[in-house]
Amino acid sequence: MNSRDHILTAIKAGKPELTDLPDIPLFQNKANAVDGFVEMLGFVGGTVTRAKTLAEVNDHLKLMQQKSPRLVNAIPELYGHNINAYKKGNASELEAVDTVFIKGRLGVAENGAVWINESDMVNRLFPFICRRLVLVIDAKDIVSNMHEAYARIAIDEDGYGVFIAGPSKTADIEQSLVIGAHGPLSLQVFIIS
Repeated sequence: MNSRDHILTAIKAGKPELTDLPDIPLFQNKANAVDGFVEMLGFVGGTVTRAKTLAEVNDHLKLMQQKSPRLVNAIPELYGHNINAYKKGNASELEAVDTVFIKGRLGVAENGAVWINESDMVNRLFPFICRRLVLVIDAKDIVSNMHEAYARIAIDEDGYGVFIAGPSKTADIEQSLVIGAHGPLSLQVFIIS
């Protein structure tokens, strides 16, 4: 027996018995998930607008388009759906984009995060390169915590997805909070009831 085989035999002999993984409870929260989401998103620097229908979001989008011609809308149900014109854009072509509207799949009350699939953002750069990010989610798609969120999302559905919570921020530079250091300056979430 050579030294390699001797070492591998010793490792196999010293292997501990396998144990079953523990059952992880769902940690269900009985509180109102939508109210919790609104509170937490405000805490992390985002803003929430409650709307009864997509028509209210549409009105807001039209007003924003008048103020900002560099607005990208990735939500087909809304006015001015123009994402396909930017689909293949690279960072230098998209850095002038001011506002982006994207449909969120899921909101999490625990941390104010919104899950976005790649198919909804079309280009992975959009949630990070714009100055203002506007996400639209249904109230029924807000869950209490990350355990519930991971039970509902299919991580491998698109090849890429991301949780976004609040505008970009960092506080590691001279112990000062900087908003928009490496992403959007603001995050607005429309909750459709």
